[in-house]
Amino acid sequence: MAMNYDPFRELDRVAGALMDVRGPRVMPMDLYRSGDVYVLDADMPGIDPGSVDIDVDGQLLTIRGERTLASHDNVKWLTRERTAGSFLRQLNLGQGIDLDNISAKYANGVLSVTIPVSEAAKPRKIEVSTENADQQETLTVKEGEKHLEK
Repeated sequence: MAMNYDPFRELDRVAGALMDVRGPRVMPMDLYRSGDVYVLDADMPGIDPGSVDIDVDGQLLTIRGERTLASHDNVKWLTRERTAGSFLRQLNLGQGIDLDNISAKYANGVLSVTIPVSEAAKPRKIEVSTENADQQETLTVKEGEKHLEK
């Protein structure tokens, strides 16, 4: 019986072995803006919310979590794909973020971090005066767009 060499299967095997190292694992996340806040949703199933640590150092937001699995003595494992260990995600926040009012909640295996935009970074109206005192125009500035209203 001849064995067929499958390079993709071999690549998958090697990648799986490389990913199974001890150390922080990455958690998948979504990041979007809704009005005046950014929302980060990170999948963290099976993680004890008490083990989740979120901190901000300068403009760097760091999320850490720890998953521990129950130990089962005297069992014969048929398959074991769930991993225990530390999870880590870091995000550079950039400018225009209200660092003092970041909040987080954990529900149904998803960590949601709300990151508000600072007042200085929000769109605002700027009054533009004209030489004609009877006529006043308003320049509205919205995230890179300019609108002139009379």
